[in-house]
Amino acid sequence: MRLAAFIRSNESAIIAAWEEFAQTYLPSAAHMDRVALRDHIVGLLRFIADDLETPQTERERSEKAKGQSPKDKGADDSAAETHADLRFTGGFDTVEMASEFRALRASVTKLWRAAWDEPVEVIPDLLRFNESMDQVMTESLARYTRKLNYGGALFIGSLVNDFRSSLTTVSNSAQALTDGKLDHRQAQLVSQIKAGASHVDLLISDMIDAARVRSGEGVPIALAPMDIADTVKDAAKEFGSAHPDRKIVVETAGNLEGKWDRARIRQMLSILIGSAMQYELKASEIAVAAKAGDHDVILSVHSEGVIPPDAVATVFDPLARWQEENAAQSGETRLKLGLYIAKGIVTAHGGKITVASNETQGTTFSAQFPRQSA
Repeated sequence: MRLAAFIRSNESAIIAAWEEFAQTYLPSAAHMDRVALRDHIVGLLRFIADDLETPQTERERSEKAKGQSPKDKGADDSAAETHADLRFTGGFDTVEMASEFRALRASVTKLWRAAWDEPVEVIPDLLRFNESMDQVMTESLARYTRKLNYGGALFIGSLVNDFRSSLTTVSNSAQALTDGKLDHRQAQLVSQIKAGASHVDLLISDMIDAARVRSGEGVPIALAPMDIADTVKDAAKEFGSAHPDRKIVVETAGNLEGKWDRARIRQMLSILIGSAMQYELKASEIAVAAKAGDHDVILSVHSEGVIPPDAVATVFDPLARWQEENAAQSGETRLKLGLYIAKGIVTAHGGKITVASNETQGTTFSAQFPRQSA
């Protein structure tokens, strides 16, 4: 019996074998009733059986391997994606998701092998079956991952907004104290409260931006005509005033006018200059440049400092941690949200950001902004 026909005529036996594995080896499955646990498994099996009987070209096979094949019967949500929604609600983790697909694959092939009562050509069916299983697993895990990321980002966004509400109360109270008569010590303490509240407010803004990028929403931008040269000079001047002991050199070349989000580009430059200053040698300079191309503008920040080689590949990853020279002495590390947000700002403009760092040439961050962003 060909595999497609076997699946259709043995749905109950296949699901029973799969369910036995799920109830035994998947912790989250133990908390679901039988109907909820089995739901959509039939849909997955029927999609696989239909797919086994559907002719496909080499191009279609290649697209399927990449998880880019059309959804079953043109549906908005495939059976695999609906299955992912159910598992997400049921509290499954990604390991359990992958395990149940592995068990479903094993259940089908084991029962089919036991049913052979005459010689059959199994290789073509097995190849197609594995392709179909890979497709539904890719679709399901992709949907699950998106929901997981969005849920986490939504939680963080809600949490930091609650923080900001409480922080506003602290800032307003500090301002009210400033309006009264304070001695020198009291004035110092109130100033520290205001400075700390301002710093926490900036961290909250970073966390909100990071949550937006993480959820797939992206950093919001408002495009308007501007000259990037002015923004580059303002950002460099700001850091120069805050760090008079550090030399910042600005270079601009070509037509730097276009449509971008001025505030976001200023934010990105501040992040890059701050990152460069973090690793820079105090005696050397930081070079900030803006150069025009035919269809884009390249912003770069260069320093003689070096990012540790094992950190370069993940420098824009918000979960990447590495020891700084001063952090190594204090035993502290910092979660790098800034560069993750900088990447989100560049991406929102339709551009790309890269970093190159070595002992010979130092470190250079380069951000490419198309002159007209979608």
